[in-house]
Amino acid sequence: MPWTKTDYPDSMKNLDAEIRNKAIEMANAMIEDGMEEGRAISIATARARDYVNGTDDSSRPHYIVKWKEDEWVLMKKAGERAIKKASTKEALLEEAKPYVNEQDGILTVYKEDGSVADTLYD
Repeated sequence: MPWTKTDYPDSMKNLDAEIRNKAIEMANAMIEDGMEEGRAISIATARARDYVNGTDDSSRPHYIVKWKEDEWVLMKKAGERAIKKASTKEALLEEAKPYVNEQDGILTVYKEDGSVADTLYD
């Protein structure tokens, strides 16, 4: 389903209008080329930010999701306190993704063994 300036994914609602419009344009093109919808949204949002703002991410907050002791936690990369906690990674990511997106941040997701699983919104 192609998106428009008035009908777009919820994950784009907090983006600046210029970034959102470029992301919609890019995501529509990616989906037309056969890319899966969720992946197209993520990639288009990141590329639209780069297109509009340049590639300097130094001013954007960096968050991490990692296993800490007996639970999954969301925290700032250089932080010590958890912002959100959950017993499963999936449950935490449901809360963490919108939070990080609202903050216009970058999210690095780690596996339980400490290795990097994914980086989102970069």
